[in-house]
Amino acid sequence: MSSTLQEFAGRAAAALESADPVLHRLLLGELDRQMHSLTMVASCSVTHPSVLACEGLFTSNVTAEGYPGARFHAGCKYIDQFEQLAIDRAKSVFKAQYANVQPHTASTANQIVTSAVLKPGDTLLGMSLTSGGHLSHGAKVNISGKFYNAVGYGLNSQVFIDFEQVEKLAELHRPKLIICGATAYPRTIDWQKFRDIADRVGAFLLADITHIAGLVIAGLHPSPIDVAHFTVTCTHKQLYGPRGGLILMGREWDAPSPTGKGTLSSLIQSGVFPFTQGAPIINKIVAKARTLDRAGSGEFKALMCRILTLSRALADSLMKDGMEVVSGGTDNHIVLVNVRNSLGISGIIAEKALEECNIIVNKNFIPGDQSKVSVTSGIRIGTNALAARCFGTSEMAVCAALIGNVLRAVKPLGDYEYELSAQIRHDVQEEVRLLGARFPIPGY
Repeated sequence: MSSTLQEFAGRAAAALESADPVLHRLLLGELDRQMHSLTMVASCSVTHPSVLACEGLFTSNVTAEGYPGARFHAGCKYIDQFEQLAIDRAKSVFKAQYANVQPHTASTANQIVTSAVLKPGDTLLGMSLTSGGHLSHGAKVNISGKFYNAVGYGLNSQVFIDFEQVEKLAELHRPKLIICGATAYPRTIDWQKFRDIADRVGAFLLADITHIAGLVIAGLHPSPIDVAHFTVTCTHKQLYGPRGGLILMGREWDAPSPTGKGTLSSLIQSGVFPFTQGAPIINKIVAKARTLDRAGSGEFKALMCRILTLSRALADSLMKDGMEVVSGGTDNHIVLVNVRNSLGISGIIAEKALEECNIIVNKNFIPGDQSKVSVTSGIRIGTNALAARCFGTSEMAVCAALIGNVLRAVKPLGDYEYELSAQIRHDVQEEVRLLGARFPIPGY
């Protein structure tokens, strides 16, 4: 069977090159860019080749609305087995009692849970976008902030989650749902403190572990599975899988639904299909099954340990180089740098200048940021992709130095425009190329 799949993949690649040379050339260009860049965006990783193989197969030919054993289309003999395998593996690695593997994204998963327990106009409490929260946690420009009465909590003077504020806002506004978890928060999250507050005001608790799912699996960050009512994650950031989402539940999976009919898990089951989504993306589910198998391996735990080692080394190196690192360090893969305070430049200028030198980060709000979302005062750096390429702590010092060299050479011309010498650009590009050659993406 493996040789048959290899032959299929070979024929598919040859057909693409022959039928669409323009697209084929662009794809090769993107592969070359990835191989010769330092991808340090915290929301990126490196999808494992075996996962990519699953995504590119013929399972996308099947329409399979419904769930294993209860489909609305024929031809699902193996589709049911693929999905059940993904469910079983998700429950195993996360130590969950319930898993739904059909959500197309983690944002979709958040919307599914939110719409299952709230009515339009109900109140939710989530971390504000400028403090490190996500769009789907109640941002005013998102459906979560437009359809619901979204209240945002923030950070304290030590730049940690302000639980006193969370409690006061919860008591004042009596939300029906509290969302915890973040997209740009570099510290450990205390799930139990959130649950205690949720219980006091009668709210459901949703934990979004999109950025720390791998650390949770490896036991390197506390798990919310049996603390929160619902846990969501994506499968690409720290699981090195396809772009997709999961909804998980722990000990309260069979608790009564607030509707008075069925259980919390049955509420989510119908909230995914038919309420929010139609047919699942089968090739993604097959890829999730492969991803979740890898996530249970010793190799994966070693990878998670390397992520933490690298992020802490990177934060230390940046601070030694004079950069202001938000909260003075990190407990996960995220390092937030206040470039406006450190260097007098905006986040967008830092992002663009580094990209010119093939160092890929993203502009990001820092706590208390007064800049526009298109500008920001900080950059967010992550070590997921570097860990997959087996970078070591000594390379983190090199990366920090390269970042510092580029940003100190920038001459800002306002918040958006800048000048950077061609010599600096050339020299850093060459150093990045040499690093990439020493640490290629495995299997690519």
